[in-house]
Amino acid sequence: MSEEGVNPRRRRLLAITSGLGVVGTAFALTPFVLSMMPSARAKASGAPVEVDISKLEPGQLLTVEWRGKPVWILRRTPEMLKSLTAVEKLLADPESAVTDQQPEYAKNGARSIKPEILVLVGICTHLGCSPDKRLDAGVASGLGDDWKGGFFCPCHGSKFDLAGRVFKNVPAPTNLVVPPHAYLSDTRIIIGADQQGAA
Repeated sequence: MSEEGVNPRRRRLLAITSGLGVVGTAFALTPFVLSMMPSARAKASGAPVEVDISKLEPGQLLTVEWRGKPVWILRRTPEMLKSLTAVEKLLADPESAVTDQQPEYAKNGARSIKPEILVLVGICTHLGCSPDKRLDAGVASGLGDDWKGGFFCPCHGSKFDLAGRVFKNVPAPTNLVVPPHAYLSDTRIIIGADQQGAA
């Protein structure tokens, strides 16, 4: 095919115009495509949260946020772990029989993957208040000499032990929720995801 009748300037102009058209279309489509993607706020509200627990000392509690809820991470002392069996007769669900309150891997006496590390959603199962942390045993807690440590909801008087298990004869119907979680390493936990994936 002969190139004699082709104007090189016109060909260049046509190539530039086509290129600008493609770039313009991309700019025009960008806001539309971005509007279909979840916002940073929406992603943060449901996304799993990674937590560094390397500085968490025995007896210390760390609070993080996941899905707009407080999540407590408590490093229990040996004394705290011993108290779990001492209060079992006082609990409404010591065996964690209500299955939707914890993943299967946390359905044990400590309600945790590793006995010393407890992960709980810090929301009372009665009316959604956030219980006080009354981790110290005895009189200092304000709950009497026989208090072994745990969580107390001052709104209506619900009490939970150091595994988040609810006491008998209080308004809260079930144990505190253990969220899905997994260990990424000895010092890092991911909340909101486990071996089955994101919750």
